[in-house]
Order: sequence, then C-alpha cells, then structure tokens
Amino acid sequence: MTDGREPVLQVRNLVKHFPLTQGILFKRQVGAVRAVDGISFDLYQGETLGIVGESGCGKSTVAKLLMMLERATAGEVFYKGQDITKLSGRALKAVRRNIQMVFQDPYTSLNPRMTVGDIIGETFEIHPEVAPKGDRRRKVQELLDVVGLNPEYINRYPHQFSGGQRQRIGIARGLALNPEIIICDEPVSALDVSVQAQVINLMEKLQDEFDLSYVFIAHDLSIVRHISDRVGVMYLGKMVEIGSDEEIYDHPTHPYTQALLSAVPVPDPEAREGRERIILSGDVPSPANPPSGCRFRTRCWKAQDKCATEVPLLAVPERFKDTDSPVAHESACHFAEESATTARPGAARASATRG
Repeated sequence: MTDGREPVLQVRNLVKHFPLTQGILFKRQVGAVRAVDGISFDLYQGETLGIVGESGCGKSTVAKLLMMLERATAGEVFYKGQDITKLSGRALKAVRRNIQMVFQDPYTSLNPRMTVGDIIGETFEIHPEVAPKGDRRRKVQELLDVVGLNPEYINRYPHQFSGGQRQRIGIARGLALNPEIIICDEPVSALDVSVQAQVINLMEKLQDEFDLSYVFIAHDLSIVRHISDRVGVMYLGKMVEIGSDEEIYDHPTHPYTQALLSAVPVPDPEAREGRERIILSGDVPSPANPPSGCRFRTRCWKAQDKCATEVPLLAVPERFKDTDSPVAHESACHFAEESATTARPGAARASATRG
C-alpha cells in the first residue's frame, strides 16, 4: 500500500493525560486519566487510515491532538517532517490550513446563528490568501456544488437542513482551504444508515478528486472496512493492532480485535452458524488506573503471568517475521496468533460483512 512513499503524517509515542485534582481553593493533582498513552502510526498521501475501538478508548482525543485542539502531554506529530506539537501562533495557523477536521455531530458543529455562506466563508476570513474577498461567494457556491448541495442554499441557516445535508456542509468547510489531510471524527455516527452510505461515498469521491488523506475514526467496523486502506485498533489509550484492511479483518492476531470482529452482525444465516462468538468477561478498566503490563489482560482468555509484568510492543510477532502471510502485521500481544475461526477461508470475511 505504501509503495515506498514518505508518510505525510507521522505520529510518535503520542500521550495525553488529563489531570485528576482534589480540593477547591488549593487544588492538588492526585492522578491522571490516561486517555492516550503512547501511540504511533504513519499516514501516507492519498490513503485512508481507519481507527476503531470501544467508546472511551481515546479515538476522539487522538483526533483533537492531531489538530492541536488539545496539547499533547508528550510525543511528536510530524507533518512533512515538522513537529507540529511545538508550534503556536502563525506557524500553527499555517499548518492547520493543510490539516482540517470533520466533526462528529453535524447538529452542534455548525453555528446556528450563521448562514451556510458565512460558515464556509469564515475559513477565508482566517486565511484570506486562499480566496480574494470579491471571489468568496462564488467559491462557497462551488464548494456546495462539490458536496452535492444546491449552490442557491448559500443564504440558508443550519436548522433548514437535514443531518446528512449538515454533514455535507461540514465537509465543504473542511475542503475550503484545499487541505492535504482531513481528520474525520466519527463523521457518520449521528446519521441514518442510508444517509451514512451517501456521505461515505461522497468522501471517497472527494478523496480521489482532491488527492486527500483521511484519518477516519469510527466504532462501526463495517464502515471502516469499506473506506479504509489500513486500520488501527485502539484499546484503553493504546494501539493494539494495525495493518491493511485485509490483514485486520480476515487475519486478526490480537485477541481484542478478534473479539470485536466476532460481535459484528452477520446477515448470512449459514455463515452465522459456523462463526465463533467471543464474549469478553468483565468491564473495561478505568483509564485513570489501567492494568499493569498488557491493558487487555484482565479480559483476555490468553492472559498469562507474563502479560501482567511486560508491556507488549506493537510489532510483527517474531514467529511471523519471515513470512509473506497477511498474519505478519503489527500486533501488541505476547501470544499473537490467528484464531481457528478466522483462519478458515471465508469465515472472517463473513464476520466483517459490510452493512
């Protein structure tokens, strides 16, 4: 997939801890919520990297860190070789022109007191070099047309649109500055299923048209498989497995990924009969007090003493390193292996059938 290309975005050991304090007048820190605790990945030009995981695993925090809406506690984010975590003021403003975001909720991400023309055109007020003042109305109408909305809607307000139309407005706002990267934070989770398909197809069309790179964050595994070239799986602030969509969906080696995929509804009764359903015991641990060693060990059926003392590295397992098998991808597990169910031809494909 990478074809020897240089990554346009490199994330290295990214950490975000939110302090827990006690006291009213004299506050003191008594701990920290480890929302993101040392994740690393690359994003290449023109590709879509999907990030999936349970609610509360840190996906949306990653999106905010990549946009510098939250300042990282530690770690680095390189955009074309420049560490943007150290930037502020004009330098950060210049980088943000090339990294835009589509937010999760189209009902709250648009200012209800502004018209569509003002919402999209506001980007040109912040970056006036992109469009001359007299040309902005035409530019906004072009963007509305690109995302499938009537250009005559430019004077309407957000409440006059449906949820899917509002998200199209959000996408048009993200495209306004001709960015290279768009961070998509669960952009279709608040939409009806039929509208989700329309928005996803629009995003794929725009990616080809404008040569965009996406970081696509979601919890719907079927949608992520449909749009992503590579997929990263997060659990409790850590990246536990990353690989191509085929490697993750058809040949998962981390127990958590296998459990996630086994929970995907299968519309084919015959495939459903032969599929193993993995039920995880216990609750997700608190990110303020994560387990030692492997964070998944408290719910894992493979856990041994080693899992409590050694943190598994996100790497290709030793026994798979010299093989060309799709099983040979990065997995943060001491006992990473393909399950018997997913190893059967077609079984994992059925478990990840697109919705």
